[in-house]
Amino acid sequence: MIPAPPKLADQLLKFFCSTHRLEEVQGDLHEEFAFQVKRIGERRARLRYWREVLGFAKPRPGRRSAGWPFKSDDSSLISILNPTMLSNYLLISLRNLWRNRLSSAISTVGLAIGLASGLMIFLLVDWLFSFDRYHAKADRTYWVVTDIRHDQVVPSDATPRPLGDVLRRDYPFVETAVRLELAFRKIIGIPDGKGGLAKKFEESRNIGFVEPQYFEVFGTEWVKGSPETALNAPNTVVLSERYAHKYFDNADPIGRTLRFDNQTSLTVTGVIKNPPSNTKLPLEMLVSYTTFPVLTGDSHAMQRWDAPAALCFVTLREGASVGQLTRAFPAIRRKYLAGPEAKRLDFRALPLSDLNHNPQYGGHAPRPILYALIILGLFLVGAACINFVNVATARAIKRSKEVGVRKAIGSTRGQLIGQFLTETTLVVLAAVGLALLLTQLNLPLLNTALAKLNADLSVLNVFRPDALWWFGGLILAVILLAGFYPALILSRFNPVMALRGRLTTQQIGGVSVRRGLVVVQFFITQLFVIGAIVMTRQVQHMQQADLGFRKESVLTVPVPTNNPLKQQTLREQLAQLPGVEQVALAGDPPASYRRPPVPFTYDSHPEPEKFPVNVKVGDKDYIPLFGLKLVAGRNFRTNDSTNNEVLVNQAMIKQLTLPTPAAILGKRLTVFGRTQTVVGVVNDFQIGKVHGSVPPMALLNSHTDFAIAALKVVPDNRTATVQAVEKVWNGQFPENIFKPVFVDDLVNEFYVTERILLGLIQVFSLVAILIGGLGVYGLVAFMAESKTKEIGVRKVLGATQVQLLWLFGREFGKLVLLGFLVAAPLGWWLMTHWLRSYEYRIELSWWIFALAALLTMGITLLTVSYESVKAAFRSPVKSLRSE
Repeated sequence: MIPAPPKLADQLLKFFCSTHRLEEVQGDLHEEFAFQVKRIGERRARLRYWREVLGFAKPRPGRRSAGWPFKSDDSSLISILNPTMLSNYLLISLRNLWRNRLSSAISTVGLAIGLASGLMIFLLVDWLFSFDRYHAKADRTYWVVTDIRHDQVVPSDATPRPLGDVLRRDYPFVETAVRLELAFRKIIGIPDGKGGLAKKFEESRNIGFVEPQYFEVFGTEWVKGSPETALNAPNTVVLSERYAHKYFDNADPIGRTLRFDNQTSLTVTGVIKNPPSNTKLPLEMLVSYTTFPVLTGDSHAMQRWDAPAALCFVTLREGASVGQLTRAFPAIRRKYLAGPEAKRLDFRALPLSDLNHNPQYGGHAPRPILYALIILGLFLVGAACINFVNVATARAIKRSKEVGVRKAIGSTRGQLIGQFLTETTLVVLAAVGLALLLTQLNLPLLNTALAKLNADLSVLNVFRPDALWWFGGLILAVILLAGFYPALILSRFNPVMALRGRLTTQQIGGVSVRRGLVVVQFFITQLFVIGAIVMTRQVQHMQQADLGFRKESVLTVPVPTNNPLKQQTLREQLAQLPGVEQVALAGDPPASYRRPPVPFTYDSHPEPEKFPVNVKVGDKDYIPLFGLKLVAGRNFRTNDSTNNEVLVNQAMIKQLTLPTPAAILGKRLTVFGRTQTVVGVVNDFQIGKVHGSVPPMALLNSHTDFAIAALKVVPDNRTATVQAVEKVWNGQFPENIFKPVFVDDLVNEFYVTERILLGLIQVFSLVAILIGGLGVYGLVAFMAESKTKEIGVRKVLGATQVQLLWLFGREFGKLVLLGFLVAAPLGWWLMTHWLRSYEYRIELSWWIFALAALLTMGITLLTVSYESVKAAFRSPVKSLRSE
């Protein structure tokens, strides 16, 4: 018995083959199938049958709805691909585009601006998503973090130092683990061979103490040296090519010596390639981890489990799951942690790709923000496509006779669609070229704004294999979105009506469709404007907010922590300078980059409190210099090194549920193992970024922790004062580097992310307004063209110019209002959720939304005025004759 052909293939054949030929073709294929089964076997016969059926795979529009653009006997799909036909389409398209230069320019510029904006956003998002994904083992490498549990969970990006070694040694599913610790504000000196330094450099970042396993976990290209032995011994260092050239110029760095923070000498044992910009660990100076105990003078530092101290990264073996790692953490806690730490520290494993996306642990690019940027980019590209559709359909009346003639001499609808899509493709390609140019011209500004992240975005990034697919898909989507609807409208004209000039607005797409498109544009524009206004006011509000301390005219300069005598001498000399009013020694200003809070014990309680405390360090001049206010008790009485007094803030009183600030005076606080007496309570002040509420704080007078000298300077002639301070400072610390920082500049740096977002939303708001204006211009041009006869008749019947202008103003007023009715509630919802992340935030007032609507209305009226005034003042004789 001969088997039946594949049923699914027969169903496809019914779809692909014309009805009047189906029976004949199917019968022939069945006979051929039966013959091939006998000749070559059933399996190969089935494959051959499928191949024959798929040979009929071309659209069979006869079975489609009446709106399908091809006729059942149309061969336009074949003719479109004919080289001669393609060259003809290209030539005619170029002629049409040149003949309609103004509208072509509007279309090209609108698309280019929208594409350039979208392209910049997509390049930025693509770069931010690429962080640390390039490592060979990134898919099975995890970042171990610690949650410190109190009343509230305090996240820490580090773990206790022994954890990495335990995971590497005791758990077979772990391929390797690496510990590393970052170093900040270190002085790197180049010895001159005479006991001094030939050169010195202040390195604020990019230095890390790492284990040799670092090179197994993270992809590193070596120039000189061996990854197996370079960091095995103490006091060894590996440099990037950039740092090797910076320290030693063109000389061979291997075997050369560096002086680390005036404490110890390091020998260069290797050179690696410069780290890429898309990494959260841009280490360019890697010091052997065994050097760390030598520098700290604490031989037991590597065995302490009491607090998170080292970053830990774990690479699992192939086939192992992160669940195995997660299940190991409770057992490690039970075995190695005793007392409160066993309950207080909780370990978690995060994918390496989360390194840049988790703001709790220092990530700069939270995923919700990146997804929001993608949506903004799509909005801008979509608005540009809408603008193109509006302009293209506005030109439809002018091209109606061309279409009528083409249809009269035999052009099929498919051929017309091919012609119009060719024109769209040319415009899109021209817009893409212009967009690439605009993007490259503006990327330096974006890279400058992202200097903190070492951004090096380039338009060439879109031609990388991993980015080319979405760039090509974007171009194809724009061609289809911007070109297919106008092509369908233009190709469906009735030739008789087109040649007689009797086409209605409905036959060329209808005003209603364009109204809907323009409403979408107004919605996008007003949404951007609302966001820009709200974000501008919030950033200004944060920058002008009362932080609870004085930040103006306060200068800070670093002081080495290992020389208390020189610190006091420096204080005395600086206080004598004419431009300096007050001097204080401290650990850092009241508001600085947050350091993790620490556990403490209150009064005679045997256990630490359920919440941690943030610690600040300052002497008795700290309070008056920064303008802090005492609400109870007194300030430190002296700057004596035996001072065992501590000040707390009002938030501490609230957390301890004490009835009054005075109730804590005389009580004891044990912090860092030192028991001290509370002598005063100061007002709450911001200790970092103005986001959340002020946390509990303790101010210690600890001489060993002084790291800066704070100076209240006379506002006039600050430059001369800084120069005088530098001269005195260099006299005391010639081996260090003078780096002055004004506190108000430091506070402004807290809001870099907000300012970048604000800059982006402001720029893209202008882009949305520009694209929206071009789209409005397209609709005005269409309306003026379609209402030519109506305007002429109205003028003949006595209508004034003002009444005629009202025709256009009323139309666009409705569209602006419709766009506002959609944008306002969505904008309110989005901005409300964004503002919730700030403790100190503005209120969303009604005038913000009214201002957005008025701005959009004003810009629309300016855009509408040119074409509408020209149409209103046109002679009615010419208007009536034109039709």
